[in-house]
Amino acid sequence: MKMVRATAFLLACLVVGSSLLDSTVAAGTSFCGSKCSARCSKAGLKDRCVKYCRICCDKCKCVPSGTYGNKHECPCYRDLKNSKGKPKCP
Repeated sequence: MKMVRATAFLLACLVVGSSLLDSTVAAGTSFCGSKCSARCSKAGLKDRCVKYCRICCDKCKCVPSGTYGNKHECPCYRDLKNSKGKPKCP
């Protein structure tokens, strides 16, 4: 009987934990989405800008303010490079 209760308790913890994790990830995604939409609002290739901005935001958890520059506000975002050694983040 104790084994059944322990198993049920662990199962309940997993369900609650996974639902909390999903809401945390969703919150992070909406943060990056809104910040990157603002950052890329004046870009010529908005889809590409938002794509790379979101990659950088997911990794660094920040996006510089404004539509250009200000990368000193987020050193991780500033320092990410592509395979050719050029800045990855818009």
